[in-house]
Amino acid sequence: MTIEWYATLFGFAVLTCGTPGPNNLMLTASGANFGVRRTFPHLLGVAFGQPALQIVLALGLHPLFERFPLLRLGLQIFGSLYLLWLAWRVAIAGAPGDPASRGRPLTMLEGLGFQFLNPKAWMMGISAISLFSQEGINYWPSQIAVMIMFVVVALPTCFVWVLFGNQLGNWISSEQGWRRLNGSLGVLTALCVVMLWY
Repeated sequence: MTIEWYATLFGFAVLTCGTPGPNNLMLTASGANFGVRRTFPHLLGVAFGQPALQIVLALGLHPLFERFPLLRLGLQIFGSLYLLWLAWRVAIAGAPGDPASRGRPLTMLEGLGFQFLNPKAWMMGISAISLFSQEGINYWPSQIAVMIMFVVVALPTCFVWVLFGNQLGNWISSEQGWRRLNGSLGVLTALCVVMLWY
């Protein structure tokens, strides 16, 4: 594993972890509605969830998706439905402190578990194995490097989305503003489903 290999892996991790997607939009919504401190467990779940999924793929699950396209299709359908449900929850959330909304941020385990239902996370993991796996005795060292890189990159890049959401929350002072923000974030999260199918 050369310096160029690590540099390419770093670029891949920044591109996949830092760009808009289900995780970052949900973290933005959580940062706006619940603040940085209460969103931190969700952030940790996202950061450590991808490596957890990577272990499962590295143990040999990824070839099943190449061999059985219906398995991938099933994951896409189930993951998309779950993502739409989460988008709906974001869209209908009221202002922070509104007892009618009864909202709460995702826990660390919920954030981690979401990666196993997130089609983008699966595509990231399968792509990482295809692009960065080394052969022979270097297979597991290369997989461990991928897992560590995902954590190292995801924590700060996803944290920026939490801060962005928190700042948006600080700017909003009316119930109508909260409805617009949450509705917009819900719609953007739902649109991620469309992107995941193309």
